[in-house]
Amino acid sequence: MTTIPAFSKLALTPIALALAGAGAATAADWGYEGPAGPASWGDLSAEYEMCKIGRMQSPIDLAAANAQGDVHVSVAYDAGALTVLNNGHTVQANFDAGSTMTSGDMTFDLVQVHFHTPSEEAIAGKRYPMVGHFVHADSEGRLAVLGILFEEGAANAELQKIVDAAPADKTPAHTISGTMIDPNGMLPGDMGVYRFQGSLTTPPCSEGVNWHVVKQPVTASASQLAAMTDIMGNNARPLQPLHGRLVVAPAE
Repeated sequence: MTTIPAFSKLALTPIALALAGAGAATAADWGYEGPAGPASWGDLSAEYEMCKIGRMQSPIDLAAANAQGDVHVSVAYDAGALTVLNNGHTVQANFDAGSTMTSGDMTFDLVQVHFHTPSEEAIAGKRYPMVGHFVHADSEGRLAVLGILFEEGAANAELQKIVDAAPADKTPAHTISGTMIDPNGMLPGDMGVYRFQGSLTTPPCSEGVNWHVVKQPVTASASQLAAMTDIMGNNARPLQPLHGRLVVAPAE
């Protein structure tokens, strides 16, 4: 069995700033095309320097996995009121306290899920139509992301609640009256994950994020994927080099 590297503490405080980078705007304007696109992020602000000098950046091509191992990941997610926002870069749903993810001997609190179309992570160059990044944090400043890949197929009932409520334009977080969402409904049955150390995929691109991307995708209908793409456009950062990192694939 492969030895899995220890969890990292994010070198960015407070946690709120790190979480903002995982799906919200920060100091300087940035985007996914033109002069403020990914190739220029590191030059837009001193705060974003890690986007160009970092050596543990995300996303990556998961086919570059260089080890196999059993990474035990489990979730204890609870249903709660649906709170959504559009920060100008992604559609995001925030979660109330109480839901957790455990990876190894570490437990993290679920904070939010946001989406990218197409998926930021690839497998042998293949990008899925969409990925959901479930962002977690603990009291010591560690971040853990659970990536769920979406492929076209049957409609996803929980995702549909987000589709129905997703603002078409930049809109602050607001709770949808009478709508509950269960994040478990956006997870596959097999939770085998690719495990690696990486970064936030948006400025400030801070490193030390504990990444888990589930190998088995879930389905969303063509209309659901189209609706999310219509709102967000192409909001996937280009793939980043490994620079010798350990990437652990699920054991066969």
